[in-house]
Amino acid sequence: MKKLLLAIIALLTLTPTVRGEESWQYVNALDLRVINKGWDNTLRPFTRIPAYLEDSVRAELWERSQCSSGIAIRFATNSKSIGVKYELLWNTHLIHMADTGLKGTDLYIFEGDSVWRHVNTIRPYVNNNEEKIVESTYVSNLDGEMHEYMVYLPLYDGVNEMWIKVDSAAVITQGRRDLIDVNRRIVAYGTSILQGGCASRTGMCSTNIISRELNSEVINIGISGEGKMDMCMARAMNQIKDVDLFLLDPVPNCTEMMCDTLTVDFVRILADAHPNTPIVMLAGPYYPYSRYDSFFNKYLPAKNDAFRRGYEKLREMGYKNIYFIESDGLDGVEDDGTVDGIHLTDLGFRHYANLLTPRLREILGW
Repeated sequence: MKKLLLAIIALLTLTPTVRGEESWQYVNALDLRVINKGWDNTLRPFTRIPAYLEDSVRAELWERSQCSSGIAIRFATNSKSIGVKYELLWNTHLIHMADTGLKGTDLYIFEGDSVWRHVNTIRPYVNNNEEKIVESTYVSNLDGEMHEYMVYLPLYDGVNEMWIKVDSAAVITQGRRDLIDVNRRIVAYGTSILQGGCASRTGMCSTNIISRELNSEVINIGISGEGKMDMCMARAMNQIKDVDLFLLDPVPNCTEMMCDTLTVDFVRILADAHPNTPIVMLAGPYYPYSRYDSFFNKYLPAKNDAFRRGYEKLREMGYKNIYFIESDGLDGVEDDGTVDGIHLTDLGFRHYANLLTPRLREILGW
């Protein structure tokens, strides 16, 4: 009997406590504060370009714009446990990117008076491919005090609906508006690298790092394979309200000819509509293999030269609020910042943010 009792105690000790649905309250994310989203007139709540563009852009651009890259949910709660439930758009999978970054979500907490810290990441296990529902708990046994939080949405999948889970009796609000300041807004346009390929988790996407460090919303319009300086995209970006700075990083998706012929017109659409708003043009990265591949060793610099010529022409035309940043060291001096020779690892995104953040801070005076 004593042995049986000890075995039961041991089993109870090893078995995690399972909370029933009645002990949670499920709060629709749309009732909290959705940040890093440029337009309200999107097809779904967590997609990134206006619905009217569906008939104006390539099918690939439209589809990839439906990813929720960069979008996050801000809230404050005194709950002792925090979780999430969300419905994926596709439940996709890539061979060179971790599912945690692809379709997982990250929880961050504001610690002290200046630092956002990563708490935990959802491993996006989907047990019903028809419903595509992910549900899990980030953290339990919190202190029950009111804290500020942020949840980053998937980088390479879409989200149809999302609920933040807190204790049934907990208080939850939209949080402080000065954290990820509602009065600061950067719009970033670019390619798969900007979209977040291939961060291991969603908080490590470059725009999300920059957002935390500049205490600003950063709207991610990185479109995998489709950051090709389409004029309709520039015109749509003009509709985003209260923009403090435009960051343009399209070179990886553009040919030398595209950089030569599209740059001036694309930038002018933004500059003419926002003469007092800084526009930062970022040169394309030099991929590690371009050191050794004789074609890319010449081709990548040629693209950047064409992009820079566009910048110089714009300056000659009288556009003074435009800046050009070279990409040397964009993935680190050790060339160890990519997963596949192109797309960035977390280390690469850290280097990317380290290169840009101080320059953006200087330009904006923040």
